[in-house]
Amino acid sequence: MPPAPLQRHIHVACAIIEHGGLVLAARRGEAMSMPLVWEFPGGKIEAGETPRQCLRRELMEELGIAISVGAALEPVTHDYPSFTVTLYPFVCTMERGEITLHEHAAIAWLAPEALPSLEWAAADGPILENYLGQRR
Repeated sequence: MPPAPLQRHIHVACAIIEHGGLVLAARRGEAMSMPLVWEFPGGKIEAGETPRQCLRRELMEELGIAISVGAALEPVTHDYPSFTVTLYPFVCTMERGEITLHEHAAIAWLAPEALPSLEWAAADGPILENYLGQRR
């Protein structure tokens, strides 16, 4: 029997954006894969791009904001049924711009302790736990 085909593995940078003691959560749009779950915004890392460069580009494209990329948190790899994702999270702050939703259905600025009340994408759950653990 031939080996099973390897499933697609994507590498994604994501931003935990802090502002005024609150953290930004973004709700995936209905047309996106995994619709209407919450995530830390970001996107696929392109060839030749660092995770930090990716975040700056993606947040300008998706939300129309410029960010300052700060500390990296532990990467998380998660196996979904049809693909594997490795998320590279960074704690960030907004530098300039007004948030405009180009792909997401909604955003919410929440106190860190309120973030677990949302329905998060499975891969984002461990990132949220790591982030909250580092804040304690």
